[in-house]
Formats: sequence, C-alpha cells, structure tokens
Amino acid sequence: LSKKQFLHMLNKIIALAILLFLSPILLIFSIIILFDDGLPIFFMQKRIGRKNEYFHIIKFRTMKKDTKEIATHLVKNFENNILFSGHFLRKYSIDELPQLINILMGQMNFIGPRPALHNQYDLIKLRNKYNISKLKPGVTGWAQVNGRDEISIEKKVKLDYYYLKNKSLIINIKILFMTLIKVISKEGVSH
Repeated sequence: LSKKQFLHMLNKIIALAILLFLSPILLIFSIIILFDDGLPIFFMQKRIGRKNEYFHIIKFRTMKKDTKEIATHLVKNFENNILFSGHFLRKYSIDELPQLINILMGQMNFIGPRPALHNQYDLIKLRNKYNISKLKPGVTGWAQVNGRDEISIEKKVKLDYYYLKNKSLIINIKILFMTLIKVISKEGVSH
C-alpha cells in the first residue's frame, strides 16, 4: 500500500468506527427530526468535490422541507424555516455527523476545504484559480477553524490555499483540536 492508499483506508476505518460508536445518538436525533417535521431525516445537497466533481453531501435535515436550496445566509425568514431541533443540531454541528457516510464513500476526508455548493460560482472560480480543487473536501478544515460562517469567500480561499501549501500531519492534528474547541464553544456559527 502507498502512503496515499493507507491514509484513504485509515479515513474510512475511523469514519466507520465513529459511526458505529455514535449510532445510538444518531438514532435519537433521527427520531427527533422525524417527530419535528417527518421524513426525510437526511438532507442531501449537491456539492463540488475533488477536481470539481459533483457529489451529494449528507447532513441531518435542519430546515423545513420546502426551504429553497441555497446558502444558509441567503435564506429569507430563516427563523421561520429552521426546524425546532435545527438550532441545536447546527449550534453543536451535529447536523454534520452524517458526512461520515461521505467519508466511507470516498467523497470526503475528515480534513480539507469545505465543499462548495454547486451554485457558489464565485467560490468555485477562486478555488480553481488557486488549484484548491485538487484537494478532497473535508468535514472540517483550516478555513472552518479560522472563521467558519463569519469570513468572506476571499478569506476562505486564502485559508484553503494556505492549507494546500502547508498540509501536514501536524496541521491536521491542529485542525482537529481547534474543531473540537470551536464546536464545544459554538464559535463561528452564524445560523
């Protein structure tokens, strides 16, 4: 096995282990969403992956069924469209946990640039300009831990580019540690 193949396999093994460990909690949140707004429990959204290939990101659904598929900050009447359980799921990033399935499917890594929405043309264009699209997207990343929802697209791309140029085991460990702190403190979540 090459180093790349080993890391790819390790990502999948860790994702599966976390999924199995968290399965009772994931089931509880699935039931809460079901009672809150019925099916579907999961929200699948078209995103841009490595080399600009499309894939569907999997999240717990936090918005009402008829909410338009756009970036959260563009949703009109956000408070009227978010589920009762949605605030809690988003605040603690629990809605992101089903992305472990995307890791198992080889579409994402734990760490990398957050995958752009299929219609975030400005973000996609800038990422292509700096060759960031060659990276597999991640559940968390350098831009996530350095501002998350609160920074501009230009700043996100600069942070993604920094990660591209400085990617290492040390920075990945730092990102994981910073992610845990940000999730616990609810820092950087605008919705």
